[in-house]
Amino acid sequence: MLEKLHEVYPSLYGKNYDQKDMDERFTSLVDKHKQLFKRDDVMLFSAAGRSEIAGNHTDHNLGLVIGATINLDTIACVSKRDDSRVIIASEGFPVVDVDIADLSIKEEERNTTHSLIRGIAKAFKDRGYDVKGYQANTTTRVLKGSGLSSSAAIEVLAAEIFNNLYASDSLSPVELAKIGQYAENVYFGKPSGLLDQISCAHGGIVGIDFKDPKNPVITPIEIDFEEHGYALIITDTKGNHADLTHEYASVPPEMRSVASYFGKENLREVEYSAFIENIADIRKKLNNDRAILRAYHFFKENERVSLMLQELKDESIDTFLMLVEDSGNSSFKYLQNVYPSSSPSEQGLSLALAMSEDVLEGEGASRVHGGGFAGTIQAYVPDYLVEKYVSRMESLFDKGCCTRIAIRKLPVSRIY
Repeated sequence: MLEKLHEVYPSLYGKNYDQKDMDERFTSLVDKHKQLFKRDDVMLFSAAGRSEIAGNHTDHNLGLVIGATINLDTIACVSKRDDSRVIIASEGFPVVDVDIADLSIKEEERNTTHSLIRGIAKAFKDRGYDVKGYQANTTTRVLKGSGLSSSAAIEVLAAEIFNNLYASDSLSPVELAKIGQYAENVYFGKPSGLLDQISCAHGGIVGIDFKDPKNPVITPIEIDFEEHGYALIITDTKGNHADLTHEYASVPPEMRSVASYFGKENLREVEYSAFIENIADIRKKLNNDRAILRAYHFFKENERVSLMLQELKDESIDTFLMLVEDSGNSSFKYLQNVYPSSSPSEQGLSLALAMSEDVLEGEGASRVHGGGFAGTIQAYVPDYLVEKYVSRMESLFDKGCCTRIAIRKLPVSRIY
């Protein structure tokens, strides 16, 4: 087993992984499976977390984004069952046990992993696949609440297990992402987009155009930031996400309120020139300046994503990093998701960005990462400044707040 895994580690974890650490991780996972389920005929699967490279809060209005699959993953040891039960024992969580013979939506399962498994199985059944049960134990290094999408990783992992066992791996990563979104929307009860699931499932860096949300256009990009002398670092500011749901939830409808002025549902359907020409009347009609500023961010961020994709294709790293800074500034000034308006005294993200600016001194770049308001920032740090940067962040947000990530090449997949 380990010999086979040694061949795949570089495609999962980049260049700077600890082989001994990974060997112990997978060996322990397999040993736990044997202990729990008394089975030796095991398979191993891996699904990664993701990082948002650009396109902050644009996907929900059918915009453009750049996502990346990263080297932090959730791994599963799996064996088939002869019945219709799916049993998942995730490290640190209660065991999930779902009988997928019953695929009806259950209100008591809303917001639970049980609902996701049932919804994913239903999506496979609707596509004509006769899925049955499996048993798995998992462990993860995708940091929960970090903006790296631990929940989406679990969704696409569960979908890939069904895909491998009962569909001969015939479904693409994008199709698996759609299945995860379906389960989350319909069974779990969360109206999420597809950004997280595609970024976790696809592998590598991808531009995603959500103009047609049912058929997003994917543009793969080949670039290695480490080869250009930059470390990609996520800093967790340890902010409190409690009671911030209303902050996140306000962004899509405020953008859509501007679209509704033009009789449209989403901002992607509105021309920027029409927005500018009518901005004074929009202000009178909406009486919401923040909504207008958020719409302005949407239009400019979409333009930026197109430019950033081209710069990445050309490996013009300096211009790309300038655009990263522009993206972060737009999120701060116009999208206004760097700190909660309801709690202006808590500004961990703002402080992290200020200290990033101080340490980097015009080198590299930094921006808010993910949903914002609390949580994480993203920074491209020159190699010679990594130690200083991490030290500064740890002095503010405690040891271990920084995670150096790398781009993972492989999609969600069975690896053994």
